[in-house]
Amino acid sequence: MEFDCGRNAPMPRRQRLRIRRAGKFAARGEKDLVAAREPAFWSAKDDVHTTPSVGTGCALSAGVTNPASVLCPIDFSGASRVALCYAAAIADHFDARLTVLAVDDPLLAEVAAVTGRVPSLRSETERELHKLVAETLPPRPRAAKPIDLRVDTGKPAPQILQGAKDVAAELIVMSSQGRSGARKMFFGSTTERVLRETGVPVLVTRGNHMKAGSLKDARENIHRILAPVDLALNSPRQVAVAVRIASALSLPLILAHVLEPVFVPPRVRDVVPGSDAARREYAEQQLAALAPSATLTAVVETSVVSGEPSEEIVKLAEARNAGLIVMGLHSSELFGARMGSVTYRVLCLTHALVLALPPQAVGVGSADERHGACTRRPVSHACATIRH
Repeated sequence: MEFDCGRNAPMPRRQRLRIRRAGKFAARGEKDLVAAREPAFWSAKDDVHTTPSVGTGCALSAGVTNPASVLCPIDFSGASRVALCYAAAIADHFDARLTVLAVDDPLLAEVAAVTGRVPSLRSETERELHKLVAETLPPRPRAAKPIDLRVDTGKPAPQILQGAKDVAAELIVMSSQGRSGARKMFFGSTTERVLRETGVPVLVTRGNHMKAGSLKDARENIHRILAPVDLALNSPRQVAVAVRIASALSLPLILAHVLEPVFVPPRVRDVVPGSDAARREYAEQQLAALAPSATLTAVVETSVVSGEPSEEIVKLAEARNAGLIVMGLHSSELFGARMGSVTYRVLCLTHALVLALPPQAVGVGSADERHGACTRRPVSHACATIRH
């Protein structure tokens, strides 16, 4: 989804400055900062930082031609209720369409059909979905778009991914743990598979989070945003997304890099005695190069730490009270652009919200995919629209 204030509208001065400063990344072959499409649900008007009111934050541009869409899959657990609150808060604030998805087990559907003791498993699930939404969400603004309720039958992860395509979702909000994973150290298998295969950003919530009835509540829960970067090709885009969020919520942002321990052969150590210090200095320079464009719209600080990346990221988030971590989902190109081991371990260990960004992510809500969405819907699909 693209934001435009008119086909011939002049480019704001700050945007021109950001593009000019981004030129050095393009010169190094890192063209993502200029060409990347940040998740549109966090996009703000160019002068949003001059009005730091928490109650209003940033708003969707009046020139939007394709409204944003948010998908929230739930399994009726307490953890998924927290995810629903965050999804509704984001959708209401940015005037986005919210779709709440429940997935029926296919074997249970067969058993229910054979016994004939219930009219329809789908209709019962839809009724419970209505009930859960009504019980979980506070009264919504009158101008808020109605919530779409969707019930599919099949395996949860594939149906969630298909549902995101069908509704042209630009954000998926889901809990890290479902009914089967509430007592496990690591996050649920459904969430893991969605993260490995998603083409759109995923906001992963925790069951122990405070419910957010609005973006103001979310801001009070988050306190600070952490963006750990690996200084690779996708880092400029990751920083750009983190900056938009920090600006929208009027929260400080930490750009961090973790130096992993490396073996230095003795002869190399003798020739280059300050190799560790040189690595740190280089990392600090790279972070400083990323920061200037960020400081135009957010309060940004940089941090370079040493150790095992996932553990240090979690420690830093806890020490600095960062309630939201913005991370990339990229891994080795040999195995495809999917969730890397560092992101996986952070999701396992942290208690913070995690916004996971797929590499080169372009929302599935592109025009071509929207055009064919209705023809790709699974047979086992039901959808209802409610106002809450």
